[in-house]
Amino acid sequence: MARKIVVALGGNALGLTPEAQKEAVGRAVQPLVALIRDGYRLAIVHGNGPQVGLIHLAFEQARQSDPHIPAMPFAESTAMSQGYIGFHLQNALKNALHAEGLPNNVSTVVTQVVVDPADPAFSHPTKPVGLFYSQEEARRMTQEQGHVFVEDSGRGYRRVVPSPEPVDIVEKGAIQRLMKLGDLVIACGGGGIPVSREDERLVSLEAVIDKDKAAALLAELTSADLLLLLTAVPYVALHYGKPNQIWVDHLTTHEVRQYIDQGQFAAGSMLPKIEAALKFNGTRPGRETIIASLENAYDAVIAGKGTRITL
Repeated sequence: MARKIVVALGGNALGLTPEAQKEAVGRAVQPLVALIRDGYRLAIVHGNGPQVGLIHLAFEQARQSDPHIPAMPFAESTAMSQGYIGFHLQNALKNALHAEGLPNNVSTVVTQVVVDPADPAFSHPTKPVGLFYSQEEARRMTQEQGHVFVEDSGRGYRRVVPSPEPVDIVEKGAIQRLMKLGDLVIACGGGGIPVSREDERLVSLEAVIDKDKAAALLAELTSADLLLLLTAVPYVALHYGKPNQIWVDHLTTHEVRQYIDQGQFAAGSMLPKIEAALKFNGTRPGRETIIASLENAYDAVIAGKGTRITL
């Protein structure tokens, strides 16, 4: 039976305009199509931080000229981003599959992800979303709008919002059935639309779910063999950004927990990926997580480029 892989693709690998995104997605899908050509079955989870930021910015600017235009909540913004990013991914993947003579269908599932409304994350926003701003711009928006900003990886300041833990995926049955049919599935975009179950109803919440943790949950629920987390760096680093930085090509879950206790991984960037790996790997032999760069995605699976995390 073909190995199943859940791939998490960062939103920063996509474009900030429709044309730029089409170009970026066209490049991003090439290593994924190579894996499909080799017989792997894939589900793709994409980020949406910059894109959701643009959606919010567009509505905020529109409201400045017309106060009757409503604010756009994060749940609806995530749904919008799932639609248009999913379209670009579907289009690029189908074209690339056709060029390879591969018959696989590609399906995007607008996905709701259940979270606990009592999750402590709602009191401590940590998830960076949207565009990068200067310190002065961030300070002004904090004063005017009450948003919380943090410095993000030396690239500027970004707004942070609550990022609760994903508990369940509402559309998991549909995703499982599509994967059994051999479809390439795009799901849990942006971490999924955050909802809670209240009196047997689904109610949306103002939050953003980490896409790597949603990918780990999707991998669990679809019985995937491998969780592939793609990012901007080729390997996980210890002492990142310091003179004694070293890249690591293999970690055990025991070592990972030790390094988390040492504070080796940044909360807004690598730590969620490491935590997603622990969540997926759990205590089950045979499962593994790979953290690698997008350009090394194929070689990470086939030839060991990237950091493998195993039990």
